[in-house]
Amino acid sequence: MKSIFNIYVRYGLFLAAGLFLGWLFLSAPSSDQHDDTAQTHSEASQIWTCSMHPQIRQDKKGKCPICAMDLIPLKTGGGGSEAIDTDAIILSEEAAALANIQTTIVGRSNPKMELSLYGVIQANERTAHSLVSHINGRIEQLHVNFTGENVRKGQVLASVYSPDWLNAQQELLEAIKIGSAQPAILQAAREKLRSWKLTDTQIAAIEQSGKVSPFVDIIADASGVVIAKNVEEGDYINPGSILFKLADLSSVWAMFDAYEADLPYLKIGNKVEYTLQSLPGKTFRGNITFIDPVLDKTTRTARIRVETPNSGLQLKPEMYAHATVNAILQQSGHPIVIPKTAVLWTGKRSIVYLKQAHTNVLAFTLREIEIAATPGHSYIVLSGLSEGEEIVTSGAFTIDASAQLEGKRSMMNKPLKHADKHVDKHAVIRVAGSCDMCRERIETAAQHLAGVTSASWNSETNDLHLTFDADETSIDAVSQAIAKAGHDTEKYRADDAVYQALPECCKYRK
Repeated sequence: MKSIFNIYVRYGLFLAAGLFLGWLFLSAPSSDQHDDTAQTHSEASQIWTCSMHPQIRQDKKGKCPICAMDLIPLKTGGGGSEAIDTDAIILSEEAAALANIQTTIVGRSNPKMELSLYGVIQANERTAHSLVSHINGRIEQLHVNFTGENVRKGQVLASVYSPDWLNAQQELLEAIKIGSAQPAILQAAREKLRSWKLTDTQIAAIEQSGKVSPFVDIIADASGVVIAKNVEEGDYINPGSILFKLADLSSVWAMFDAYEADLPYLKIGNKVEYTLQSLPGKTFRGNITFIDPVLDKTTRTARIRVETPNSGLQLKPEMYAHATVNAILQQSGHPIVIPKTAVLWTGKRSIVYLKQAHTNVLAFTLREIEIAATPGHSYIVLSGLSEGEEIVTSGAFTIDASAQLEGKRSMMNKPLKHADKHVDKHAVIRVAGSCDMCRERIETAAQHLAGVTSASWNSETNDLHLTFDADETSIDAVSQAIAKAGHDTEKYRADDAVYQALPECCKYRK
């Protein structure tokens, strides 16, 4: 009997366990149900808009009621490890891709820029040379008779008829005759000819020939290209007369004009690359060797000099040149530098959009910053950004337009100061007056002060009820302003001259 009872108990336990397991399987939701629930929540948190009419906002797919285009997802309300800022603009990945949103991590560096300079090729002034006459006379024959001719050192430039030269030769020959007895006279005669830049070879030839001639050759004492010719045949010349100007074009100067805004980026030693219209395809390189310390008062530019070897004489004076300088503005501390495309500038305010970190969605918040403009493609950030923050460098205007449509902070919508703080105070002060004209005068004087939001004066009680921002003004300042308008207050008395100027109906003093 006991064994039969045990069998019934065992069967009963098996039956109860089976019923419990069946209930679990039947009551558990299927994976399809989970997917449907997740999709329902996703769709519920999705906002759809029209790419052509962003003012359209719907919570489900469909057509734009204006243009019948398919709506696109705008934003999702997904969560993250940090709460999304209430003023943030949230975009879906599809919307961000359509707006070409690009971001950059803020870092420190020295601003870089590429400067374009324009100028001309000039002769190297260090190698310029003037050929002058050292005697009186008349030019009988020019052996160099046009500008641009190449001259070699030792070449005869001109033949000159000179009576002084004739007399000097005769003195030399006479001194030779008595040279053994009077060597000092011979030496003086030779030095006179040397002072006229005659070489010892020319003097020796005169002594050996024993003949005199009224004609003397002017010899070039330097090589170069004639850049100026100042005499013609038959001209009379004197000691010091400049006959020719020569330039050695084996080395030339490229002279460029730099504006004031470019000067902070240019330093002596900077590498410069420049090209010439007359030599396409060729690039010439050199270093800046001089920056003019004085600006031209007409063009407001400073001259920049670049020395360049010119062994093949390809570079000719007055050729136009275009230079490119990759410059770096050296500043201490390596300031924070951001691209100019990241900044929305409203005249007084400079705005960037930051990508909010640690969220599962693309959220962007507005940030006002202070910048210093540079002539390159970047700004120096003076305040408002920290190293490591991520800012929008492309598509910031699209984000700002979305903020304007949603009524959030934007470049065109600056929130009121202290909008999130209740700092307005209420006060009552006694102000003397007698009529409605007094009331208008008193209230106007109070409301003209910055920070006063409301002012109401009661002519029966003489009480002035004020509402004001304590951070911008005070009861004392309001009392002074009303007294200046001609009405006595509890703390200040109006000036007698101002009071007497009030209309008769406003006179309140007895």
